[in-house]
Amino acid sequence: MTLALSVDTQSPAWQIVEYLQRHASATIKELEQVLGVTPTAVRQHLNGLQAAGYVARSTVNAGVGRPYHAYSATDASRKLFDCHCDDLALTMLEEMFELVGRENVAHLLKRVSGRLANRYSGSVKSPVLLNRVQEMAGVLGRLGVLTDVVPQDNDTIMLKTYNCPYHELALEHREICDMDQEMMQQVLGHDVALHACIMDGDGGCSFTVTKDQTVYS
Repeated sequence: MTLALSVDTQSPAWQIVEYLQRHASATIKELEQVLGVTPTAVRQHLNGLQAAGYVARSTVNAGVGRPYHAYSATDASRKLFDCHCDDLALTMLEEMFELVGRENVAHLLKRVSGRLANRYSGSVKSPVLLNRVQEMAGVLGRLGVLTDVVPQDNDTIMLKTYNCPYHELALEHREICDMDQEMMQQVLGHDVALHACIMDGDGGCSFTVTKDQTVYS
């Protein structure tokens, strides 16, 4: 039976599940560094999370040296980070999709992406690409999306997300992913490409933002 875990971003237990949401797995040594506590304290937190059903332990045989334990998030843990659409909004969108027909869903979502872009663009103002992507990450963070911004070079930035604000809809309508990508492209004013997707079983979504030399030049 899975026990409820309170959303306290400062608690060691929450820091562990958030770290595991961002990474495929972690060792006790890695979690020591994340929490800044002793191995014994890390084990105590992991034992509690395992008992509650949020963390799974596996044995890794590296081939050289002794086997070691790795810890990963369970489905129950990942559900903590689902950004659930409001039930009414979700139902209304599903009804709209039924009304307009499958062939018109892409057109409808393009209009939605434009509306979302208009709503978020006021929070993304910097003329510097890296700063704009960081501001976009801030917008997503306020929606409950875990993000990382990883510069690749002066003209390319990777924006990684580890949970989906439209998870329920995207399961049924993959066009939602195109809408999200289009929204980011409009807000950022630069080319955005989706290279990994949660819906494909990846650990997160990776958006590559490439500087458009005609913007802010």
